Formats: sequence, structure tokens, C-alpha cells
Amino acid sequence: MKKKFLITAGLLAMSAAFLAGCGNTASTEAATEAVTEATAEDASAEDASETVAIEDNGDYRTDVKTPDILGWNLLWADEFNGDTLDESIWNKELRDPGWTNNELQEYTDSDENIFVKDGHLTLKAIKTEKDGETYYTSGKVQTQNKKDFMYGKVCIRAKVPEGKGLWPAGWMMPTDESYYGQWPKCGEIDVMEVLGDDTSTAYGTIHYGEPHNQQQNTFKLTDGETFANTWHIFSVEWDPGEFRYYIDNQLYLTVNDWFTAVEGEDEKPFPAPFNQNFFVQLNLAVGGDWPGDPDDSTDFDNAEYMIDYVRVYQKDAYNTDVKKPELEYRDLTEDGNLIWNGDFSEAEALDDEDNWYFIQLNDGVGTAEIKDGELVVTTEKEGTKPHSIQIVQPSLPMKKGQKYKLTFDAYADEDRQMITCVDAPTAGWIRYLEDTTFDLTTEKQSFEFEFEMTEKNDNNGRLEFNMGNLGSTATVHISNVRLEIVE
Repeated sequence: MKKKFLITAGLLAMSAAFLAGCGNTASTEAATEAVTEATAEDASAEDASETVAIEDNGDYRTDVKTPDILGWNLLWADEFNGDTLDESIWNKELRDPGWTNNELQEYTDSDENIFVKDGHLTLKAIKTEKDGETYYTSGKVQTQNKKDFMYGKVCIRAKVPEGKGLWPAGWMMPTDESYYGQWPKCGEIDVMEVLGDDTSTAYGTIHYGEPHNQQQNTFKLTDGETFANTWHIFSVEWDPGEFRYYIDNQLYLTVNDWFTAVEGEDEKPFPAPFNQNFFVQLNLAVGGDWPGDPDDSTDFDNAEYMIDYVRVYQKDAYNTDVKKPELEYRDLTEDGNLIWNGDFSEAEALDDEDNWYFIQLNDGVGTAEIKDGELVVTTEKEGTKPHSIQIVQPSLPMKKGQKYKLTFDAYADEDRQMITCVDAPTAGWIRYLEDTTFDLTTEKQSFEFEFEMTEKNDNNGRLEFNMGNLGSTATVHISNVRLEIVE
């Protein structure tokens, strides 16, 4: 049966530069010298690489030979065909609870948390007690100083666990995190992440900055299929000028623009920070800022992140003569509005990022429609966060030094509050217009806010109207939205 999927419109445009290091001792400098021997013709000739398609019948796979891929050379792989973890490839990383992201688990080297069986690696989260309190342990493995490389194709075939608070990931960090500075200046490549309470959605992300920026997209499965009930292949191709993210050979994210800098200083030459050796990490986190904590519904008997294989390939050579692309900005309307369809004259769909986009998060439930020249948002459940119910418009051209004025009309069926802001989803969610709370009444009111853009130029600013956890589910009506440049 052919799998059905939905690639969510996301945040594209970012690049990275990496070259594969050979063996345990390949330095960034040696890798860079080797990669610069490639010509542009070499790179373009190899770009038409062929990906191996693999049938997934749900069975465990043992004694599998790592396949060749046209245009790529195998750098290293682990098929997990034995009965113990290959510690010539992997390190077991030990961490206490709360080490990062306010996560709850202790990462241990216990065979209960990390084991190889039936042709795959399992990282298992366990709920236990310590000093009379609930305590969690789990597993994390990584290849630092054993299988470090720059540039290549990373493939991870995996099945994730279901359950609130579970957070499986396959990702990469630089071998020398201090080379450009600590996170996020050093860069981070997230091949895949899935949240246990929504296993139909996978995330691919890169992090960089300072300030912290990220570019991310999601891949959604449909018709009841999830990343927990079937095996899937998550992969990223990392070239000197571009990242390409795939799930089951379906491209869903391309990035060719990023930067790193010490705050207040000039940016490092592109393609920093992604022109250094990185290593692979696999872990199953419990709790934390993003997934939230487990609850009574979380089944720890089956809290297992299973990895069938990890394969890393490289091309013969890479062209490192890459340039950072110029930002492309969306046009203003004929009357100078940065907001498209701000008068709501077009009854557009609100389920994509073309102009207006309705979002429900963190247990928020509602509906939105354009009717009679108004955007009408009806809330059934306000959710747990102010942004649990929100209407947004992305792709706003924000330029450093310019002043802007936001105006709109709004009212509600009952007195309530709403929040607006202009933020930066691909620039660390910094605010160009700070979160601003204001009161709505049953009478239509006009609102006006001015702000000056003081950050780096951004072609993906985003206007938000947030109607989530603010003490009311009253229906909101918005009209006549304008965002203008103030001369």
C-alpha cells in the first residue's frame, strides 16, 4: 500500500558547508584542504544522486548488507546486527536530569536503557523511583571522536515511541563546540525529532546564530499512519552550500542561508558554522521545555526508540566555493501594505502559510473563517498557552532601521483580551514588536502600534494575533489589518 503524507509548508532557505572527515583523527583543517580540490563541475555532476528505496514490511531486519547509493561512497554505517553496542563507533553519554532543556531523565549506561537486539538498537525510557520521588532513566549514544565528519548524507531508519513527554531524536553537533563558540554559535543539525504525543509529525531543523536562529519544517503522515506504528527513513544531505531533508526519500526542507557571529560582532565568513566536523547523536528524552512532562497516559512499558540502522555517505569531492544567497523579500501590496488580504476581501483557505494561517497548539481547539470582510476566530478550548489559538501572517519583509506602524480593527462577542506581536520564526523567535496585550469589547475598536526594527534584515517576519489561554473563549472579529513603513 502506498504511503500517504503531507509536507507542511515551512521555513526554507538555509545553507551549510561540511566535508567528511575520514576515521577518528581527521581534522577540520585536513578535511577542508581535501574538499577544496573539488571543482564546481565535480559537484554538479554528482548532484543527480540516486536514493535507495527500501520496502518496509514491519519485520525486524538482520544480516542486512549496507547498500551502495549512486554518486555516494559509504563512509561508515551501523546495521545493529549484533547483540551488543559497537563501542568502536558509539559512546554511551552519561547525563544527570536537567542537564539541558529542563529534561527529566538521567542518561545512563545501563543495558536496560541501551541494548541491541533483533537487528536494531533500542533506547528505552524507564519510569522508576528515587528517594521516594518519580525518577526517569533513558539512553543516549553518540559518535564524538570516533566517527566525526564534514559533509555527507546521513540516513537513520527508525521507529519512535508514543506517549506524552517522550522525545526521540537523531541529530548532530560539532566535534569541537568551542571552534565558533558555544551553542547556538557552533551550529546544530537535527536530522529528525518527533514528539510522543503527536507521532504523525516529524521535524527537521538547523540551529545557528548569535542571536539564536533556526530553520525548520515538518513532515506529516496521514490516514492513521504514524512514525510509531511503521518504520521510516529520515535523512539529510549536507553540502557546502545547502542542506536537503528527506523522509522516505521525499524532500521536505531545503536550506541554503545561515550565519554565525558573536553578538555585536560581524558575521563569520559563510558557510560558518557548518564548515567543521560534526558527529551523530541518538537519544530518547523524557519531558523538557518542548514536549512537556509525561502524564498518566504515558506507557513506559513501550517507551522504546528503535533504530534499525545509521548510514553515512559522502561524495568523492565537494566544491566549497559557495556564497551566501541574497535575501528575497515579498512585495508590498499596491497601496503599501506589508499584509496581504488585510481587508479580508478574499475568503482564502486558512490552513497554509499563503497569507493568513490559523494555528492550534498546546491543546487549543477552535475554528477560523473569513466572512463579510472580517476574520472570525471561534475558540472551543483555549489551550494551555496564550498562543494555543492564533492567526498569523508570515513572510513579512523586515529591514533594520525601518519604522513600522500596525493598525487593525477588532471586537469580541464578550469582553476579553488578545495579544499581538511581530516576531521572527527563523531568527530565534525574537520580537520586532513586543507581545502586546489589549482589551477587546463588544464594540469595534481601532488599534495602532508603532515599532522600529533594530535587528538584522529578515524576509520572514510574522504578525501574530493570539487568543489562547487568556481567560476567555469568546469569538474574536478582526478587520482592516495594515502594516506600513513609517517614513
